[in-house]
Amino acid sequence: MTLAHNLGFPRIGRDRELKKAQEAFWKGDLDEDGLRAIGKQLRASHWQVQKEAGIDLLPVGDFAWYDQVLTHSLTFGVIPERFRKDNAKPTLQTLFAMARGAVGHDSCCGGAHAQEMTKWFDTNYHYLVPEFTADQRFELSWNQLFEEVDEALALGHRVKPVVIGPLTYLWLGKIKGADSEDKSFDKLDLLEHLLPLYGEIFQRLAAQGVEWVQIDEPILVLDLPQEWKNAFERAYNLLQKEPLKKLIATYFGGLEDSLGLAAGLPVDGLHIDLVRAPEQYPTILDRLPSYKVLSLGLVNGRNVWRCDLEKALEVVRHAHEHLGDRLWLAPSCSLLHSPVDLDREDQLDAELKSWLAFAVQKCAEVATLARAVNQPDSTEVAAALAESRAVQASRDASTRIHKPQVQARLAAIRPADSQRHAPFAERIARQRAGLNLPAFPTTTIGSFPQTPAIRLARQSFRQGKLSQAEYTEAMHSEIRHAVRLQEQLGLDVLVHGEAERNDMVEYFAEQLDGYAFTRFGWVQSYGSRCVKPAVIYGDLSRPRAMTVDWISYAQGLTNKVMKGMLTGPVTMLMWSFPRDDISREEQARQLALAIRDEVVDLEAAGIKVIQIDEAAFREGLPLRRSGWQHYLDWATEAFRLTASGVRDETQIHTHMCYSEFNDVIESIAAMDADVITIETSRSDMELLEAFEQFAYPNEIGPGVYDIHSPRVPSQAQIVELLRKAAQRIPAERLWVNPDCGLKTRAWPETEAALVNMVAAARELRGA
Repeated sequence: MTLAHNLGFPRIGRDRELKKAQEAFWKGDLDEDGLRAIGKQLRASHWQVQKEAGIDLLPVGDFAWYDQVLTHSLTFGVIPERFRKDNAKPTLQTLFAMARGAVGHDSCCGGAHAQEMTKWFDTNYHYLVPEFTADQRFELSWNQLFEEVDEALALGHRVKPVVIGPLTYLWLGKIKGADSEDKSFDKLDLLEHLLPLYGEIFQRLAAQGVEWVQIDEPILVLDLPQEWKNAFERAYNLLQKEPLKKLIATYFGGLEDSLGLAAGLPVDGLHIDLVRAPEQYPTILDRLPSYKVLSLGLVNGRNVWRCDLEKALEVVRHAHEHLGDRLWLAPSCSLLHSPVDLDREDQLDAELKSWLAFAVQKCAEVATLARAVNQPDSTEVAAALAESRAVQASRDASTRIHKPQVQARLAAIRPADSQRHAPFAERIARQRAGLNLPAFPTTTIGSFPQTPAIRLARQSFRQGKLSQAEYTEAMHSEIRHAVRLQEQLGLDVLVHGEAERNDMVEYFAEQLDGYAFTRFGWVQSYGSRCVKPAVIYGDLSRPRAMTVDWISYAQGLTNKVMKGMLTGPVTMLMWSFPRDDISREEQARQLALAIRDEVVDLEAAGIKVIQIDEAAFREGLPLRRSGWQHYLDWATEAFRLTASGVRDETQIHTHMCYSEFNDVIESIAAMDADVITIETSRSDMELLEAFEQFAYPNEIGPGVYDIHSPRVPSQAQIVELLRKAAQRIPAERLWVNPDCGLKTRAWPETEAALVNMVAAARELRGA
């Protein structure tokens, strides 16, 4: 029998129950027993819904209280010293302190700063970076996986525990502290010490009655150094003697030069992603040993479009002819990146809804493909295939997708449309003269706290309980508060606070033609932070101005410089569910033209500083270097197309989230933003090394405190970070700002942190 399995399921719940429980726990409104009970209920529900959808082998270990990599760090005892207390076993408080930082009264590890956070491969999911030391000791210190296996078995499920593989786990981490200066030490040296722990885990799982374990090794789709490739063979030869059948799971790309390596590892099965890399099939058939299971990821785990079942079934039938019962079917990757259940959507029009599939529906698609070979005469399968044909025909024939006027405008773009009139050196002189800002100018990234009152007003407006005039006045009240506060704090470049915005992408997407929206299409970004990506279904355009009235109102309240706030085309694309019928490049250019219109309108309204956030610029980079240049060319061109319709005197800012910039610094410079703000506080300004070594010519605002943590930085801490920054970047080109927007923080901590930030800038001006 061809087996249907799943690599992972969204943990947040259909109604974001996990988010709500986490935040209640952090506020003290829910105790630990209550939090754990909700987690247990969610796991049971998710196993049952997958089973009912037709999944034969259910994942266990895909649930996490904050992040799956962080869970592994606790499991392996990789707990930085600042979070340890009297060598006691870690607790949930330890886990959350590692993720969020610990406030001074925390009984676990008061005052400790959070671990660094960065993107999980090329997704918008963030993981907590493991911190290693040269003398790192690994020990089994967290029993969550074993407890959850017992839960699932007690419910009668057939399970497949999921663990991050030893090579991928080490790859994801960093050497920290004094050891990071020791160039003779490589984190790969820790492998021999880590492998015995995997052996212990496999032995315990076998004792629980487990047959298969899924070992995620997605780094096999990267350009791996040869020593890491060699380490795979060494590691899995050693793990071969341990119990359990082992399935190596790869995803997010093709194996390419590692295909032979992956196929030949001494394990019992291999999963490959045929959505991102269909070309690796059928080559893999020639390299796979005759004893080994091959799992094909044919249902897209990262997007919301329904699978073309007939097209996928052609591959399935061919594979079944060659593999027989050694064929498994699954989504391309974990469904962590997919919304939970399309059946919750009650406001999508019928045509659009028929084109979509969320996690529950994707499980059913996998099961249908398996049944198509196991029960080829099934009337249920025949009905599913007929429905799939109808859906594909509906999309192909729809008149709402392609718009001639958008296509004509794209065709008319010329190279000059993507260039500012003068080079940066001339522009910045004019901007400094016009803006008249002090040294170390202070600003924020854009958003201020989204209070319960703001959310209630937005909800009431959507429900028709507030009129347009009442809602506008409610938002104007919030803008007035934000402007007054910034003036009192002494910030130099102000923002209007974005009270009217639900999300930095969704807000704009709602005002662009070509986007669709869900009510419950939430996915986890990190911890309790969930986002609801809009769906690009057709050609994109801006029918009217989107922000001009709000920002003009804010500018009218102050004589200080007010910054216009927009989201850039690449980030709009990366943080949406994109179309799968045209290239990302074409979608980015459509978005660039739409946002360019807004930039021009803001300038015409008298706004002198405009920030175009490209938080996801690095995230969009292909995992293989062979694809980098093409992406970087169109991504930078899209940003320049957005920003180049204004005069030299108008200052263009951009913001980028947690990223490693070294490899793309030339392209960041090619974006030609006048000022770039970046998240650097968790890395202790290490990320500025790329800008120093490249001699980045434009101005930079390195984030001076971590907005993802409730900790309030002291003035002295911010001064120290800025002095470190000034060692790498000339002081006259430095701006002072938080790491990111302040939307998720509360007003008291926001005010306290900004008071210290402004004081730090003034101290440096007087130094």
